[in-house]
Amino acid sequence: MTDVRYAVVDPSNGEEIQAFPTADDADVLDAIDKAHAAFTTWARNCSVVDRAALVRRVAELHVERRDLLAAVIHREMGKSIDDALGEVDFSTAIYTYYADTAADFLADEKIDLLGGEGSAVVCREPLGVLLGIMPWNFPAYQVARFAGPNLAAGNTIILKHALQCPESAAMLEAIFRDAGFPEGTYVNLYATNQQVETIIADPRVQGVSLTGSERAGAAVAEIAGRHLKKVVLELGGSDPFIVLSTDNIDATVEAAVAARLSNTGQACNAGKRIIVHESLYDEFLPKFTSRMLATPPAPLSSEAAALRLEQQVADIVAKNADLATAGERRGAWYPPGVLTGITVGDDASYEELFGPVAMVFKVRDEDEAVAVANDTPYGLGSYVFTTDSEQAQRVAKRIEAGMVFINGVGAVGAELPFGGIKRSGIGRELGRFGIDEFINKKLIRTVR
Repeated sequence: MTDVRYAVVDPSNGEEIQAFPTADDADVLDAIDKAHAAFTTWARNCSVVDRAALVRRVAELHVERRDLLAAVIHREMGKSIDDALGEVDFSTAIYTYYADTAADFLADEKIDLLGGEGSAVVCREPLGVLLGIMPWNFPAYQVARFAGPNLAAGNTIILKHALQCPESAAMLEAIFRDAGFPEGTYVNLYATNQQVETIIADPRVQGVSLTGSERAGAAVAEIAGRHLKKVVLELGGSDPFIVLSTDNIDATVEAAVAARLSNTGQACNAGKRIIVHESLYDEFLPKFTSRMLATPPAPLSSEAAALRLEQQVADIVAKNADLATAGERRGAWYPPGVLTGITVGDDASYEELFGPVAMVFKVRDEDEAVAVANDTPYGLGSYVFTTDSEQAQRVAKRIEAGMVFINGVGAVGAELPFGGIKRSGIGRELGRFGIDEFINKKLIRTVR
């Protein structure tokens, strides 16, 4: 037996709304059987044009069921309805993007020979059954990043969602079924961690993609490595938000607040460490703190998440950091806060705070800003704000991260690759790079 429980719990009050049955071992084997059977029939007989048409229908169903899906996301993890609607819209854009581009991205690629007769072509073919392990903070968007490109490529999917997102998991499976994807091409499975290991070990499963914590990513990578399976991991982040100069301090403050409080601070690529040049620090900090603390309260995804953040902040304050806060935690409701006085290089400076709390650092110059930004085990995203365009490009190239955004926040898109380095993960999602991750790039060399 297992104590794993898939259930929708309203984070605003802690009340359980609905529980879903956990898969047994027979369900797991059945899921793999169906996904493998679908790959051997559907993937090998369905053209990329036909697959793209099905993905486009998924996008259309996201539009048709927009309000229903947003309401489910709101119930599961406390996201505001407006933010949930935005998430559904972004998911729609991702499916539409791959419907539009899959044929071009998967086209045969001719290789110019350096010598000899004949020709060389790289064909892009699907690998087979893939396992997707999804997080709770973006229940629809994270699935879109994984399922959109991989179904367009001809892979089939077993999807394990987060324990607190079983309702959206079921709704998304219904969307793929209603879009016309055959049985087994997209299988939702309420699996346990032990069953995840069984799935990865199965020789019919060719790869696994996980978005989640560093701990979960390390565990999955270890299992996948033991069985020689390809992995894509999108893990934690402690993204720097560097402010070197500005011609509008209020707008820069608003951008920093938006970067920190995206999804109530529960985003891997949120701007978590605000790094400000000393010439701006004394003006920036009170404005930023006031704006942070004036933000309307919202619940985190669960009381457990709020308790963890509370303990992290308490530990940092115990190491002589200063905390400006809007109040005290109540259940899953955690007040915004701003931490200062943290010594760079202390354990506290390496924490990833998953909630509405920012760390602010003062730096003397560009070199120190880059050094503080890079002094982290993570390397997902980063932000650079400066009025000097040459400096912006110079700093961007010096930052150790998978993504750099200059003078803007929220500038992501379906066409832009998403991913990090160091302990923030392996591989990329979205754009043409996302569809290339689980592809056999087969060389066909013809001599005569």
